[in-house]
Amino acid sequence: MTLTLYNTLTRRQEPFETVEPGKVKMYYCGVTVYDYCHLGHARACIVWDVIRRYLQFIGYEVRYIQNFTDIDDKILNRARVENSSMEAVADRFIKAYFEDMARLGIKEADEYPRATHTMNGIQRLIHELENKGFAYPADGDVYYAVRQFAEYGKLSGRKLEDMQAGKSDRVNVEDPEYQKKKDPFDFALWKAAKPGEPAWESAWGAGRPGWHIECSAMVRDRLGDTIDIHAGGADLIFPHHENEIAQSEAVTGKPLARYWLHNGMVKVDGEKMSKSLGNFTTIRDLLDRGVDPMAVRLFVLTAQYRTPIDFTDEAIAAATNGWHTIKEGLLFGYQYGKKLGWELEKGENSPIENSDVERFQEIVNNDFNFPGGLTVLFELAKELRREGHILVHEGKTETSPDKLKHQWQTLVTLAGVLGLEAEIEAETDKNNGLSDAEIEAKIQQRQEARQGKNFAESDRIRDELQAEGITLIDSRDGTRWHRN
Repeated sequence: MTLTLYNTLTRRQEPFETVEPGKVKMYYCGVTVYDYCHLGHARACIVWDVIRRYLQFIGYEVRYIQNFTDIDDKILNRARVENSSMEAVADRFIKAYFEDMARLGIKEADEYPRATHTMNGIQRLIHELENKGFAYPADGDVYYAVRQFAEYGKLSGRKLEDMQAGKSDRVNVEDPEYQKKKDPFDFALWKAAKPGEPAWESAWGAGRPGWHIECSAMVRDRLGDTIDIHAGGADLIFPHHENEIAQSEAVTGKPLARYWLHNGMVKVDGEKMSKSLGNFTTIRDLLDRGVDPMAVRLFVLTAQYRTPIDFTDEAIAAATNGWHTIKEGLLFGYQYGKKLGWELEKGENSPIENSDVERFQEIVNNDFNFPGGLTVLFELAKELRREGHILVHEGKTETSPDKLKHQWQTLVTLAGVLGLEAEIEAETDKNNGLSDAEIEAKIQQRQEARQGKNFAESDRIRDELQAEGITLIDSRDGTRWHRN
């Protein structure tokens, strides 16, 4: 059951082999913090969160780094509009990011480097590029000389001669930045300070870094010259990730990453998400409308991570129904465990090994096939739900309690790998205005009323219990009950 991944760099699926056995160094190009996170961010963060969880599940020690781009034209523009500062805007939306991700059940990265906290590493990398002949200063700016890097385009598959054919029509030769460049394809590593903008002192004068150099420096500072997985959205392949490779590998002479993984984009009702179309949805707006965060996770995981997904009302409704099924299975042990004679310790999470786990792993090992892996969870959840209904109506199950316990523990384990977790106390205790003993006492009172032919009182007790979320089931063997 070897894990294989589709590598954007080689354009094929390959066995996963890490630089250091048993350890994974993973970097995800995070968000530019100028606004609230949207559905595209939700998909990316859920995908890489689950991939990290899965790698840990199959035994890897994962060091996961995610950056924040906290200096950018969009951040500066927002600061101007709000009469604020770049730092204040960045801090506000970093705080909002953590709030949104917590609601989605995203585990925090091991570290969150920020561009403004990595200036020494950024400037050191630019100096090395300059010394090796891959960068040149130009009136306070510093540019990367693209044609000096012979492998430029290897990630995206683009060739400079092909790009040049279509670029001449779009170049503004009067643009001061264009006039500074030796070649139209060169890109900025360092930008000279503009009036009223934050700036850092450097050998080239006061200024700030270009976008691409930030990630190269943060990867190198936190994870070293070569990492195992470099992750991000498909929209970052060119130019951002292509430029990262050119910058980093020109200095180190080593591959920046063994595997380049990219998640597909999110559409809304078949259209690209944009504010101008009015279909731009933030994570908090979605969740504040009452959509269950676990349904959002399930929606994301029902699509292969590299393919586009279409966010529609129908799709989120289907994901919500699917989550209800899995949630019923996850709550089975807490609702029926005592009746089945289980001894449960809160937080019990012993390793599970069985054919269902093996099947799940065999499926997911095929390029993180989480949609396929979900079929195993749905099978377990539906079986537990069926047994729960039988237990409620007939007072016993068709399957042995020990086997049911093992199925339930398997479901809980695999759901945890996908970050799907039911709020146990909220779900099982929300009707706990009455304890089990109080419910049994009321059932006894109702039985006595029925025996005395006081059917009005009997109906009143039934209605009272129903209002508390307790359903009674009468049979020849007596009255059973369950919480709705």
